[in-house]
Amino acid sequence: MRKSHPVRRAVLAGAATVSGIVLLLSLKPASDPGSASAAGGAAPPVAAQSPQGGRGAGAGTVTGDAAGTQYGPVQVRLTVSGGKITKAEAVQAPKGGQSDRVTADAVPKLNRAAVAAGSADIDAVSGATYTSAGYVKSLQSALDKAAAAAGSGSGAAEEGSGTGEGSGTGAGQGTQVLTGDAAQTQYGPVQVRVTVSAGRITDVETLQAPKGGRSDQVTADAVPRLDRAAVAAGSADIDAVSGATYTSAGYRQSLQSALDRAGG
Repeated sequence: MRKSHPVRRAVLAGAATVSGIVLLLSLKPASDPGSASAAGGAAPPVAAQSPQGGRGAGAGTVTGDAAGTQYGPVQVRLTVSGGKITKAEAVQAPKGGQSDRVTADAVPKLNRAAVAAGSADIDAVSGATYTSAGYVKSLQSALDKAAAAAGSGSGAAEEGSGTGEGSGTGAGQGTQVLTGDAAQTQYGPVQVRVTVSAGRITDVETLQAPKGGRSDQVTADAVPRLDRAAVAAGSADIDAVSGATYTSAGYRQSLQSALDRAGG
C-alpha cells in the first residue's frame, strides 16, 4: 500500500478548511436590521403615521338668544367642535357713550372665559355687571341649542349669518323655535323669534324693537299687530302697520330670516 505523502495531506487539509470558511460566509445575511434601518430611516411612531380624528369633526356655529340689559342687548355666538367651545364672540353688546369703553374691555375677557370654562359658569367682569349678566344668559342659550342639536344627532348647525338658530328637526317635523337675524332700522334693531309646529307658525315673539321717546308708543302699538298678522298669514308676507313703516319693514326682514332657517 502506498503511503500518503505528508505534504499532500497538508494540502488537502488546508483546502477543506478554506471550503468550510467559504460555506459559512455564504450563509450570512446580506444585511442586518441595523443597516436596514440606517438605509431606510427610522420608522416614525404609529401615532405620527396616523393621527386620529381631528377637532374639525362635528364643527359648527350656534348663536344664543339676545339678552336685554339696562344698557342694550347682548348676544353671543359660539363655535363648537368636538363637543367643546373653540371660539366665543359677542355679535351684539351695549354701545354708545361709556358703554363703548366697558364693552371693549369686558367682552374680550368674557369671550376668553367662555372658551376656558367650556360652559356659562364664568365670573362677571368688574365694572361690567349688566353686560356680564346678559353675556352669560345668551351664552347659556347658545349652549342649550348646541346640546339640543347634538341630541338630535345633527351636531351644531352651520349658520349663514350667525345671528339666529333653529332648534329641533327639519321643517314640518315636530316643533321648532327659530330666531331671525336682527334687522337694523332707522330707529333701532328689530328681531323676531318664531315657533313653527307641523310646518305652521304657531307663535311669534319680538325680541328687539325700537325704543325710547316716541318709539315706545309706536312699538307698543305696532308689534302686537305684526305678531298676529304673522301667525295669521303663516309667512312674512304681511302688511306694514300704519305709522310704523320702518319697524314693519325690519319685522318682516327678521321674520323671513327665521322662516328661512326652517326651510320656508
